[in-house]
Amino acid sequence: MSFFRRRGRDCVATFRDDEVRVLRKVAEEVVGLLTEGFDHDDPVVGRLFPDVYPDAPRESAEFRRFTEGDLKTSKIDQAGAILASLPEAGSGEVRLDPEAAEAWLRALNDARLALGIRLEITDDTLLDYELDEAILQDPSSPRVFQLSVYSYLGYLQDSLLTAITANGRS
Repeated sequence: MSFFRRRGRDCVATFRDDEVRVLRKVAEEVVGLLTEGFDHDDPVVGRLFPDVYPDAPRESAEFRRFTEGDLKTSKIDQAGAILASLPEAGSGEVRLDPEAAEAWLRALNDARLALGIRLEITDDTLLDYELDEAILQDPSSPRVFQLSVYSYLGYLQDSLLTAITANGRS
């Protein structure tokens, strides 16, 4: 499993072919969700674009009217940063400057939030237990794969955050 490490100002990781495919698919799905799949009634969209004033729907709608376009563009650009940095196919090294590393971190967070909503993961969810249960029920189920991807994204997010905060140590 790949992880990020700090090299000078950059965060660097070498990804295997299967990791590149998964990350490309995840980033493409986030872009799709925010473009042709954008639906305010989708719980994932609600999580990525929460009401700023939950007790004041009119004010929330007004705030959304002025900010949603820019926020959506920013989220698409961040997922695009993952796509732009990854090898087109196969394995390879990814080198992120500080700006790209921040974009990756935000995009990984959005992907985990989206997947977490789809998987009904809450703060009380014990991920290892959920994964073990899903494997016992059907090791080839889509849920096993999705939980594994969710876990991997968390691991990758944590390794990138650690590399970002390493203060330039190699």
